[in-house]
Amino acid sequence: MAETQFDPSTHPHRRLNPLTNEHVLVSPHRTKRPWLGQTEPPQSVNLPEYDPKCYLCPGNARAGGQLNAAYEHTMVFENDYAAVLPPPGPAAPPAPHPLLTTQPVQGGCDVLIFHPRHDLTLARLSLPDIERIIGEWCEVYRKRGAQEGINYVQIFENKGAMMGCSNPHPHGQVWSLSTVPSLPATELANLKRYAGSDVAPSGAPRGPHDCPCMLCEYAHFEASVGPEEGRVVVQNDHWLALVPWWAIWPFEILLLPYRRHISSITDLTPEETSAFADLLSRVTKRYDNLFSCSFAYSMGLHQRPVPRANDSSDENDVAHLHLHFAPPLLRSASVRKFLVGFELMAEPQRDLTPEQAAARLRGCSEVHYLDVAESTPLSADAPTGKDVDPTNS
Repeated sequence: MAETQFDPSTHPHRRLNPLTNEHVLVSPHRTKRPWLGQTEPPQSVNLPEYDPKCYLCPGNARAGGQLNAAYEHTMVFENDYAAVLPPPGPAAPPAPHPLLTTQPVQGGCDVLIFHPRHDLTLARLSLPDIERIIGEWCEVYRKRGAQEGINYVQIFENKGAMMGCSNPHPHGQVWSLSTVPSLPATELANLKRYAGSDVAPSGAPRGPHDCPCMLCEYAHFEASVGPEEGRVVVQNDHWLALVPWWAIWPFEILLLPYRRHISSITDLTPEETSAFADLLSRVTKRYDNLFSCSFAYSMGLHQRPVPRANDSSDENDVAHLHLHFAPPLLRSASVRKFLVGFELMAEPQRDLTPEQAAARLRGCSEVHYLDVAESTPLSADAPTGKDVDPTNS
């Protein structure tokens, strides 16, 4: 009997994430299984431009009683219910056992409102609006990173109720900590290890001191792969967005600059900043258009822990600026992926291959579905965000 040839779109296999040194199990044959599990109500898109009850709308009172300014673009304020408190803090008590240690953490938490309109998201903002958000990210990153005792600044956005977002008004957060958290610390350690390895030149941009950069190398490779086999969803002259080889979430995206090594957002040129805004807009529009819904996700920006000007060591220059998009939607606007069972007890697992997910996203329009609906009535067979045939995922 002839030996079966391995097909990654059919046969189960594991893929390694070199940023974390963790594996994901890929089971593409499982996409045909029917779904009888939990469904989620899609997030409403019929929101008012201004909500008098929203604690993020201009002029309204926040949960802590403070009044918002009548802002016209973006607004930043300290979180009224911060997860960490400002330094200095009390010392940790003696450990009752070597396995039961405590590490005090201090810092601050900021909220960044993207726009005064309550009904908009990144996918529906103009490019100048998104560039203003990037400018605010840079400003908070510089300000918090320069504070005494702050060793890490995390910029992120939770979008959608199923991702734990309690307010649909477009906003993100910035948490600044006295310690480098586990995931970025692991990524940084692996980037440093790769920079010190003996990697043959490939034409990819190099990192500091002409050392190899893992993410420069990976982005260079992905940019060279054809769309039939590739994972790139969209790219421009400076940035690309792709479903990474090691993706865990069904439509996960890694967004990163690929023309040169860039360690933080404060190192971007004006042209690179505009290209960054362009790709953020194009990616989030494709997300919404995938299932004709306001697509939920958690997005986080990884870079140097703090700006170079506030860190006398250049060892963290091995960091390569990148964004992670982790969206939970699996088959439709109402069916999400859960990390449970085997994934909690063994390792992450996915059904849809990254290549299949990238192809689905590449096939989405960059004209937002609501903009199309406003100009052209939807036909009877137009996508509505309802459950779809699982064999199509």
